[in-house]
Amino acid sequence: MMIPTEPIGSVPRSPELRAAHADHAAGRIGADELGTRYDEAVRDTITRLVALGSPVVTDGEQRKPSFATYPLAGLTNVAPDGVVIPFADGHTRQLPRLTEGPFRYSVRSVEYLRGAQRYATVPVKQAVIAPSALSLLYPADGIAGYDREAFLDDLVNEAEADIREALDAGADSVQLDFTEGRLSVKLDPSKGLLESFVALNNRVLDRFTDAQRARIGVHTCPGGDRDSTHSLDVDYAELLPSLFALSAGRFYVQLASEPDPKRVLAAIAAHARPGQRVFVGVTDPIDPRVETPAQVRDRVLLAAEHLGPERLGTCDDCGFAPFGDDVSTSRETAFAKVRARIEGTALAAERL
Repeated sequence: MMIPTEPIGSVPRSPELRAAHADHAAGRIGADELGTRYDEAVRDTITRLVALGSPVVTDGEQRKPSFATYPLAGLTNVAPDGVVIPFADGHTRQLPRLTEGPFRYSVRSVEYLRGAQRYATVPVKQAVIAPSALSLLYPADGIAGYDREAFLDDLVNEAEADIREALDAGADSVQLDFTEGRLSVKLDPSKGLLESFVALNNRVLDRFTDAQRARIGVHTCPGGDRDSTHSLDVDYAELLPSLFALSAGRFYVQLASEPDPKRVLAAIAAHARPGQRVFVGVTDPIDPRVETPAQVRDRVLLAAEHLGPERLGTCDDCGFAPFGDDVSTSRETAFAKVRARIEGTALAAERL
């Protein structure tokens, strides 16, 4: 049998690309030269993924400043002092803050998709940020003349357009990055925030047909960044029932870094609905050790015991560098882990 396997999204940027970005910021090279460097990075990423045998590829998010903030590039109605997200190792990431309405995306994911399609010889998957994450841009004290409900209406429209344009342009699938799901339980143990996130995301997902939702997935992880996480200490069982209430056809679930994968798999089996395919994480991007194909095979076989092979897929736990400045994992290590995922998944498929 065949078990589908897919990357989540980001691949570490090369030192050359990071240097080009710094040169552009300092005025040493122009936008055209930077664009050429981005094209080279996308081409190299896709070529290497295809050479490894990846049946589906992404552009590695080489052009994105981060997985979360790409729609905001160049906007003039945001300030840098938004919500702060603390990580276990003490570092933080800070989201922008919306200063006035209306809210509009300045960049849509279809631009990245079309750039990847120029070089891909296999189907291309497109990652997008979930509307629930962008809802955090709205300040707690409000915006004069632009209330939260008006903002959410605009956000839902923009998120729908972001997904729809990628689907219409031929994306094999569109993946909503929902790392804030597990974090929300940490911020609000009552799970009121989580339920509001699910409801908001479903406002978008419910605008699509069943056939389209079969091509739309949701990714959850504890927020890997700089070899740390923001919510790995949150019990997965607190998230999973609500996760599978999302009106999506695919779920990409971090699992390799979980201390008790059997418990998580049992919870997935209990809450995943018929017709929802589950891609389980079989490589851990923040662990410097490269998994062997045999380790991956065994993780897949364990998942198949709980979920059944017919609705099973594999993935990496999360992107290898969701933020463009993350240099904690080398590009070579990332590709070695991808190779192990692909080869180990094939070994499990043969066994099954």
